Amino acid sequence: MHFIVPVMIGYFLGSVSFSYLMGKWMKGIDIRQHGSGNAGATNTLRVLGVGPAIAVLLLDALKGILTVWLARLIAPEIIAVHVLAGLFAIIGHNWPVYFGFRGGKGIATTIGVMSTLAFYPALFAGIIAVVLIALTRFVSLGSLIFAFFLPIFAFSMQYPAIVSWASVIVCVFAFLRHRSNIAKLLSGTENKLGERKREV
Repeated sequence: MHFIVPVMIGYFLGSVSFSYLMGKWMKGIDIRQHGSGNAGATNTLRVLGVGPAIAVLLLDALKGILTVWLARLIAPEIIAVHVLAGLFAIIGHNWPVYFGFRGGKGIATTIGVMSTLAFYPALFAGIIAVVLIALTRFVSLGSLIFAFFLPIFAFSMQYPAIVSWASVIVCVFAFLRHRSNIAKLLSGTENKLGERKREV
């Protein structure tokens, strides 16, 4: 039960798509049918604007933070429970049961999970990502760099093995979910932050 309950909480909490709900609430649309087609903060920015995008980013990150803390309350001494719950929050965000398993790319929720499990690796990877986004205006590239550096910092700073390997898993998730962005980056057709949205 110490494993099952936190994992279920993580998945079902992670499955709440704030981007989708914001689109329905503000404009009565399925945000997955607009902009890039992704249910995440960046596409929310393109379709709905800055305020909703910030709200989605914070709420998606909060899902990850809350999941890990709830797992800590349920099983305070078992790090594996905290890690699994966090991973399933990201899985829920990416493949949400409530929305036909069509979710976002999981970066904001990953930020929430990993900043709670491994604060300094997430902080340093985040700083690099933010600087890169500021220089290039490619959010997808910054997201990938954030995911890439997470395990590097986690292993180099000697975090518990299960946390460090979890950072490898979330890195793999990020690259899998950004396959189309990687192709666009390589072909020079990726949207930059602030550019007019391109419909799917």
